[in-house]
Amino acid sequence: MNTEKVTARRLTAEEISSLGVQDRIFVSAGTESLPLDCYAPAFLTEPGKNFEGGSFAAKTVFGEEVHALPDDAEDAGIWVADKAGQEIEVLQSAGVLLNLALFVPDGNKESLEALYSAARDAFGAGVVQRWSEEVVAVPDVKVDLYEEPARARKNANNQNRDRRALDIYPTRVRFLEPSEGWKFVVEPHKEIVDDTPTI
Repeated sequence: MNTEKVTARRLTAEEISSLGVQDRIFVSAGTESLPLDCYAPAFLTEPGKNFEGGSFAAKTVFGEEVHALPDDAEDAGIWVADKAGQEIEVLQSAGVLLNLALFVPDGNKESLEALYSAARDAFGAGVVQRWSEEVVAVPDVKVDLYEEPARARKNANNQNRDRRALDIYPTRVRFLEPSEGWKFVVEPHKEIVDDTPTI
């Protein structure tokens, strides 16, 4: 675990209420599944003045949402950097986790092994790992991806359609999620022809 010592002080509820979403703070790095006795850099999910009593919600730089009770002595609370404060352990980002889906034209076992070996050589054998592997033959075609309201009226025209992505491979669609209240519509790719008269 990569941590660094930061001098900080714990804030009261009144002090937190004057913070905005751009102010850098520190909150507990522990989660329900992973208890950690240190802190993580974070930002409030909304301005402090919008919280009325109870807990404050913050999102860490690692994407975890944390609820803090600043006036509860048993809670980790919310901290801010202050040279006159005390030292706390702050969890640092040690790297980036990439979930990759690779399309290899004319891919075979030898080319996939060569790709894997090259990645291990570049980043280190202990860094690059294959968690799951699925080899699927993919037609070399592209599709257009649209979003439509999930509860659209029948016989409605395509006015309520939003373009999400054009000219992408079908396998990539599997790794995307529609916006809340919307559904995906996948259609064969059509070239956009601009017939606007030009002078």
